[in-house]
Amino acid sequence: MADGNTPSLKSRVSEAEWQARVDLAALYRLVALHGWDDMIFTHISARVPGPEHHFLINPYGYYFEEITASSLVKVDLEGNVVQETQNFINPAGFTIHSAIHAAREDAHFVIHLHTVAGVGVAAQQEGLLPIGQNACLLQHQVAYHGYEGLALNHDERERLVADLGDKPLMLLRNHGTLAVGQTAAAAWVGMFFLERACAQQVAALSVGRDHVLIAPEAAQAETKEQGRGIGFISALAWPGALRMLDRKSPGYDV
Repeated sequence: MADGNTPSLKSRVSEAEWQARVDLAALYRLVALHGWDDMIFTHISARVPGPEHHFLINPYGYYFEEITASSLVKVDLEGNVVQETQNFINPAGFTIHSAIHAAREDAHFVIHLHTVAGVGVAAQQEGLLPIGQNACLLQHQVAYHGYEGLALNHDERERLVADLGDKPLMLLRNHGTLAVGQTAAAAWVGMFFLERACAQQVAALSVGRDHVLIAPEAAQAETKEQGRGIGFISALAWPGALRMLDRKSPGYDV
């Protein structure tokens, strides 16, 4: 059994789908280890390799620390479950993730969180400020989408996709953070840097906006160029993240 309730799917899916499942389960466990989960809410999804336009998302009711490769639910772009399972999904997660997967060929993995720091910055009128190195690396890569309530309205999908454009990161106003990646590694490192930048901003602004230094424009421009190597960083950081999971949260890959 993959966990207390879910039989292993490893022998019943393609190698490509199984790898996507393992990578996605790792993302859920990493988010939980960093304390970025929100009980049973928020979502991380992955596109299943192949022509069917299927993707994987968490079973509604599971904590992120419980997610395994086999417990993930496979759905189509209409939100229909396309595998035999007793689990179901959160329709709000389907709205956001299906929109991005359908619109972006590079959106193989999509992470959406409701962290304290992420929502804190998303609720600030100026958005992400270039006050630290993480923000300077990412600022030009961050899109913004206005809050429309719980993501249950399918009409919102077009507006969200238009606001995201071709950027890999987003602050959903009054709502949270979002990262898109062609690989699990890219999505993870992008979200890590964004969440770290948000936490740094919340800490810095605790003294008031007037007393916070904005990075010099020349330094911002230089850091922006240096940030183009984030793909290389992702490839270096991901194996270490998996080794950490093997030590601290084993069993995700069953």
